[in-house]
Amino acid sequence: MRYTELNLLGVYVAPIAPMMVAAWVLLIPVRRLADHFGLLRYVWHPALFVFAVYMLLLSALVLLAGRIAG
Repeated sequence: MRYTELNLLGVYVAPIAPMMVAAWVLLIPVRRLADHFGLLRYVWHPALFVFAVYMLLLSALVLLAGRIAG
């Protein structure tokens, strides 16, 4: 597994940064679905639950990128 910096218009960006943005973009429809079906009413702390789902998505993206690169 090899993570290298990305060169975006002359600025070196850590490889985790685009993954964080991608996880956030994926979180938006997941959160809307959870809100639509009323799932957030049944959790103790909705913001903590959404953060945990974000961490799960980010972890999945990092593992997927590692598998593809390796």
